[in-house]
Amino acid sequence: MSLPPLPIDTALPALADALRTGTSAVLVAQPGAGKTTRVPLALLDAPWRGDGRIIMLEPRRLAARAAARQMARLLGEDVGQTVGYRVRMESKVSARTRIEVVTEGVYTRMLLDDPELAGIAAVLFDEFHERSLDADLGLALTLDARALRPDLRLLVMSATIDGAAVASLLDDCPVIDSPGRTFPVETFHAEPDPLQRLEDQVASATLKALREHPGSALVFLPGQGEITRVAERLAARLPADTDLAPLYGQLSPAEQDRAIQPAPEGRRKVVLATSIAETSLTIEGVRIVVDSGFRRVPVYEPSTGMTTLATRRVSRAGADQRRGRAGRTSPGVCIRLWNAGQTAALDPFDTPEILAADLSGLLLDLAAWGVTDPARLSFLDPPPAPAWAEARALLTRLDAIDAAGLLTPAGKALANLPLHPRLAHMVVAGAEQGDARTAAELAVLIGEHGLGGDDIDLGRRLERFRADRGKRAEDARAMAKRWARLAGGMSNENLSPGHHLARAFPDRVAQPAGPRGRFRLANGRQAQLDETHALAAAPFLVVADLTGSATQGRIRSAAALDPSELETLFAGHITAETILAFDAATGSVRARRQRRLDALRLADDTAPVTDLETAACLLAEAALKRPETLPWSRDQKALRARATFLHQTLGNDWPDLSDAALAADPAWLAPHLVGETRLAAINAEHLGAALETLLPWARRQEIDKLLPSHFHAPSGSHLPIDYGAENGPALEIRVQELFGLDRHPTIANGKVPLLLVLLSPAHRPIQTTRDLPGFWRGSWKDVMKDLKGRYPRHPWPDDPIAAPATSRAKPRGT
Repeated sequence: MSLPPLPIDTALPALADALRTGTSAVLVAQPGAGKTTRVPLALLDAPWRGDGRIIMLEPRRLAARAAARQMARLLGEDVGQTVGYRVRMESKVSARTRIEVVTEGVYTRMLLDDPELAGIAAVLFDEFHERSLDADLGLALTLDARALRPDLRLLVMSATIDGAAVASLLDDCPVIDSPGRTFPVETFHAEPDPLQRLEDQVASATLKALREHPGSALVFLPGQGEITRVAERLAARLPADTDLAPLYGQLSPAEQDRAIQPAPEGRRKVVLATSIAETSLTIEGVRIVVDSGFRRVPVYEPSTGMTTLATRRVSRAGADQRRGRAGRTSPGVCIRLWNAGQTAALDPFDTPEILAADLSGLLLDLAAWGVTDPARLSFLDPPPAPAWAEARALLTRLDAIDAAGLLTPAGKALANLPLHPRLAHMVVAGAEQGDARTAAELAVLIGEHGLGGDDIDLGRRLERFRADRGKRAEDARAMAKRWARLAGGMSNENLSPGHHLARAFPDRVAQPAGPRGRFRLANGRQAQLDETHALAAAPFLVVADLTGSATQGRIRSAAALDPSELETLFAGHITAETILAFDAATGSVRARRQRRLDALRLADDTAPVTDLETAACLLAEAALKRPETLPWSRDQKALRARATFLHQTLGNDWPDLSDAALAADPAWLAPHLVGETRLAAINAEHLGAALETLLPWARRQEIDKLLPSHFHAPSGSHLPIDYGAENGPALEIRVQELFGLDRHPTIANGKVPLLLVLLSPAHRPIQTTRDLPGFWRGSWKDVMKDLKGRYPRHPWPDDPIAAPATSRAKPRGT
């Protein structure tokens, strides 16, 4: 077999020697080295292979098909002879096949079905630097399976990866380096315009590049939407000799193959691609790369249990991979739509999917493998604990695992299907209800975007999918039939798409919330769709896919759910409770009877208040927001003031009954309001009963001893003491009622002098003092002169200590 020379050829002897003397190796081969198509062929004649097959993993179906076809062409054969491939919905292998190129997900199913990998001599992980979840899982399971197959050869290949770290995972196996074959690529930067749409900037940069440089162009865009919009802008402006070809994962295999084929003689092409074209593929004739600098990545949010697509900046490694596409077959140029200084700020590498993905599928696969703790396996990056916990919670809700993390019978049924656990659960549940066909076809539509069109309404897409007679649709329907058979179901029923989807996405059942087109999901997230879409009027939706933030999600696919279906499906999860709340407008506690499905409110009706204790707590809480408005009697206020004074002077043995202290904890009042629901019903009797609890009779007697409520004046008057006065306990008293008193009045066993507010006969303040004897000896003479002139009918003795106290004026005529 004579093959054209490639840079990888110089590394092949060392690679062959590593796999002859050992069972593992890491190959770090730069772009253009030829590793993808040359290494599997070079291993065909290795003595250790015997008659075993070589399995090579590729991250994408497009790359798997392209690699198999190129290797078959080099051998002068058709695909399916020595070299074949197996991808989702398509397989070309035969009994002669010795090299199988498979996608990483297909390989995981192979391992789970046959942990010994019988008949397989070597497993090659290509483009491992992409660090997909399936690749990490496949490598971890393969390393674990080597206990059964110590002779199995394992090779990890990549262009941009830490070879030493991977080699350490593989028992410090050899690392072989290979140069690449890239021609010079001149890099230009176009300063982005923040006021211009990305699609307009890309279209302008592409047209300018085509005018100034020869060859075909490969344009990197975030996703299908941007590709469609750029194609619209370029369609009427491209040179006459230039064709337009989109390239993204949702296209049919034939459409993808047309995009990567060389342009016809005398013509060139513009390929508008997602990151699907970053690695593995060589598109002949491409000498121009236009890089938008963005890519679409799945982002998992443990707080909502949802994975959404987010637009992110490309990493430096990704940008270098894109740039290298222009120099695979000849010198080229790369136009980057960002300024040169921004390159250093890019992340060095893309985040491994295992660190940012929904791990429920991985957890289910590990449970099927017999592993409940991921630490038992060799992962380059261990699964994050929060995402692992969320995955475990989801599988528990789907009854796929038990409390120990082991597969249940239902979990085994899910693990038999090559689907995300949600979708597998939907198909199994559909089989149990006699409609496995619809459930399986919906699973296909969710996993294969573009089938049945791009309508948000999955019900409409299902109808068009069933009527589609194209090869891709036929293959997809055949795959759905296989899934339905695996689930063991017949198709005698015809349940609605919403009914099936609710099995897969119970947390994404949604109801209208606010303006038309806005919905609240059962997990509490907000989402919306165009108000003119028919689904905007649905009473309930089941959302299968959405993008955006937790508060501004955009629904990408959904189906309507009838209220009766919701009641049937979630009868065991719908809760009914009476909610009590204080209504400030009416000043009363009101009750409402609510039925809920998680964050969804299915019913909300008025109801009688029957939980009187809770109502009393709410009423007390509302009343104490303005404690000064409570209808305390004068005696109650005085008692509170005395207790509070003792708290302030003697400490916590005495309760603090100030407004602020009472407002801090409504528990003292609530038990005494049981039976009441209105603020207006609270009266002094309720408050008095509460005070009796706070200050029992024995404590009140102590208060009376320490802090008498009244002062018994020498005149015989019984006068109240003000314990709430700003400057301490105070007594307002006419001065002549204290005649004959030679010591100052005190409380608290003589420890606290009262503040005497001395009044005139007309009850006007004339003096304040805390030293009555001093007042008699000092300023009394001046005060007496003034009083004698103003109140001549009252006695004003020169020696008040020797004079009798009185509350009356002198008799007339004296």
